[in-house]
Amino acid sequence: MTTPEQPGSVDVAAAARQQQFLEVVSRDEAAERFRNSLSLERLGGESVSLHSALGRMLAADVVSDVDVSGFDRSNVDGFAIRAADTFGVMEEEPRALDLNGEVLAPGVVPEIPVAAGTATTIATGGMIPRGADAVVMVEHTELIDEPDARRLLVTRAVAPGENIAFAGTDVARGEIVLWEGSVVTSREIGVLAAIGRTHVDVVRRPRVAILSTGNEIVPPGAARPPGYVYDSNLAILSAAVEEAGGEPHPLGIVADEEPALEEAVRRALEFDVIVLSGGTSKGAGDLSYRVVERMLQPPGIVAHGVALKPGKPVCLASSAGKPVVILPGFPTSAIFTFHEFVAPVIRRLAGRSESERRVVQARLPMRVNSDRGRTEYLLVGLVRTDSGLAAYPMGKGSGSVTTFSRADGFITIDQHCEILEAGARVEVTLLGRQLEPADLVVIGSHCVGLDVLVGKMQRRGFSTKVLHVGSTGGLVAVKRGECDVAGMHLLDPATGRYNEPFLTPEVELVRGYRRMQCLVFRPGDARFPHRSAEEALTAALADPDCVMVNRNAGSGTRILIDRLLAGKRPPGYAVQARSHNAVAAAVEQRRADWGVAIESVAAAYGLASIPLTEEHYDFAVPKSRRERPAVRAFREMLADSGVRAKLAEMGFRLDGP
Repeated sequence: MTTPEQPGSVDVAAAARQQQFLEVVSRDEAAERFRNSLSLERLGGESVSLHSALGRMLAADVVSDVDVSGFDRSNVDGFAIRAADTFGVMEEEPRALDLNGEVLAPGVVPEIPVAAGTATTIATGGMIPRGADAVVMVEHTELIDEPDARRLLVTRAVAPGENIAFAGTDVARGEIVLWEGSVVTSREIGVLAAIGRTHVDVVRRPRVAILSTGNEIVPPGAARPPGYVYDSNLAILSAAVEEAGGEPHPLGIVADEEPALEEAVRRALEFDVIVLSGGTSKGAGDLSYRVVERMLQPPGIVAHGVALKPGKPVCLASSAGKPVVILPGFPTSAIFTFHEFVAPVIRRLAGRSESERRVVQARLPMRVNSDRGRTEYLLVGLVRTDSGLAAYPMGKGSGSVTTFSRADGFITIDQHCEILEAGARVEVTLLGRQLEPADLVVIGSHCVGLDVLVGKMQRRGFSTKVLHVGSTGGLVAVKRGECDVAGMHLLDPATGRYNEPFLTPEVELVRGYRRMQCLVFRPGDARFPHRSAEEALTAALADPDCVMVNRNAGSGTRILIDRLLAGKRPPGYAVQARSHNAVAAAVEQRRADWGVAIESVAAAYGLASIPLTEEHYDFAVPKSRRERPAVRAFREMLADSGVRAKLAEMGFRLDGP
């Protein structure tokens, strides 16, 4: 006997079954199906003002209606003369000419012709008077001031046409000055203005409708209830559309309700390209692909499920040749699949090259595992070394918002590849057009104090790159010469000392600050208050329902945790957070009951804490780089009284052993 569902309730059985993807195909197969289903002719032209033409593509050749310049003009300050009057003139044998009573500044129309034996004063850009066929520079003349007249003494001969720009020599009437397909930059704007154009015909930008779908998303600035997330996809996809040469039209957030989705899709189909994010997978509530499937004209959905990581759930469709794409909801998945499938289509419709990215060669500093059978995109940060570029993996999962913004590029791992060994040479596709080397590269352990230091370096005019790979990874990077500074807090179990035992003769330690590592928990949890660290830990380990959140292997905190646990593996031990903030968030949100984090972070999340040990957070620096301007500035900043006061205010200790 079944119980009728209440309004708004979830069909648990249906959600658990999950409708499978129509068919998971390879990236190449999906791309071919999608392209074959589309009409990819360049869009028509439109007339826009010069102010709006920057970055646009010309839809037709631009033919000048005028000569540039439109008159013969002087290229120098001097005197308009007849060249024949100077033949044979030398500094030792100058020649005198009568000076006409006219001064030709730019915009002045000459009234007095230049006769033989005369000269007229003229400024750069001035109109050449009738009779003159050359201009002698003022440096090659002397003025003779006589009682009844002024005469000019010329000390150098000039040739006919010297120092004159003749009408039409820059641009001639009827000449093609810009060609169809050219991208309008500031240089082209100058040419258009020079021939008197106020408007120009450019290729119409594809109008791209963008929809975010889901019951769990709210717009930035709105209240965010528990379980909800801010919608970042609408903003990032709108910007990406504009970068690709399209005209974004954000249509807002649509809940997972069929009538609302149908109305939104019907409205979106009025545009050139339709992009939805969310509702592509096989989970409960993912309605977008089902709504799209029944609303499109043939051929409809051509691929739903592509062997990509991230981005497997992407849905590619066509409505009578018009591209319709449902991107995954997770930000990294959404932007990767957008650039893989949508951006080339937008560029093609806008008349631009489908591929506008640059590829560089780099070396992987660490081993990378991949899933066989899926093409994987791995975001990387690039650092310059003596032997070339090193590509550090930056993956935080398809839900990460910040990773994409901080990455320099990505490597594409073939579906047949399972392992890329450390040292492997890889091709990195840059996310931007240029790769700018940072003044200061910091690799190692994350700390909110380090965030403050890096921010101050930026404000002092130094560009920075920061990669969080843990203390051990940072120390290895320093020893290999891949960074300028490594934040570290490594405890040597044998000596009980921090950081120094791990140095080599090529690496020096710059003293940072002390920070208190604490056992953190929610206020009111009766298992922890009013107990010593040892007692609290014993209580936690004795309770099978008390769940911990661990730290990632290689971090200084993980070494401390393993030392405290002495081989025990309590519930949650396998869950590895990558920062103190992630530990605090897990405890605050009740996904875990306790963890180890620094005191300042625990306080920021409203957690209670029990001190464990005061650790040393220091900076390893290659001795070969210590006098680089940015490294020297970093060391000086650590000694700055204002910086030290700020760190002390955050709960860090800068004095003592």
